[in-house]
Amino acid sequence: MNQPDFFAAAAARRREAPLAARMRPRDLDEFVGQREILGPDKPLRRAIEADRLFSFIFYGPPGTGKTSLARIIARRTGSEFVVEKAISSGVAELRARLREAADRLGLEGRRTVLFVDEIHRFSRNQQDVLLDAVEDGTVVLGAALVENPHYALSDALLSRVRLFAFRPLDEADLRVLLGRALGVLGAAAEEGALEHIGRVAAGDARQALNILEMAAAAAGDTRIGLETAVAVSGVRELRYDREGDNHYD
Repeated sequence: MNQPDFFAAAAARRREAPLAARMRPRDLDEFVGQREILGPDKPLRRAIEADRLFSFIFYGPPGTGKTSLARIIARRTGSEFVVEKAISSGVAELRARLREAADRLGLEGRRTVLFVDEIHRFSRNQQDVLLDAVEDGTVVLGAALVENPHYALSDALLSRVRLFAFRPLDEADLRVLLGRALGVLGAAAEEGALEHIGRVAAGDARQALNILEMAAAAAGDTRIGLETAVAVSGVRELRYDREGDNHYD
């Protein structure tokens, strides 16, 4: 009787995953963009490379690498990476994660990076649950949000973390990413098509990769041309946030 090939199944799932998921960087050398905080001499990069973990909050537009960098930090430091979705996590779930992290640290000596996506959706009560665990090192809090953290989060939580602002990727960064993605897809594209995708994506790597994947599917076995890229990209809407800052930016 044939046994299931779990490695082959995992490889098949990776191939079937969206391009943006397949292109998620696994280390700092693969990470594209955010040179202001990840350059060779920047404090965050030095801390990651020296395994000096501290709680952090990344804020900025979508598709700029916030979650990817948090995963890299956990991997580089040998920490458990636990994801909490703010829209579906209550106080009881948070307390359970903190107990698990305390047990992991006490029994295995292994740290936990508790990553809270969209942490601006947490109530003040939920934020308060994290305070002691962050302060005593039970967990390393990692979080991401698109809102201004000074408006969305409590002063008590902000005083326990380091804040890092993420910027939209520039067109040169997106061109590097798209070039790598063509290799993953086994596709080719006209330079004008890649330039168009980079402009339309407006600094959002996920958006750029989604457009490229659609363009490759539409082109079939032919080279992705500008006309195809334009056809699948549609019109990029302006981003709006609660305070209206993005409109003026």
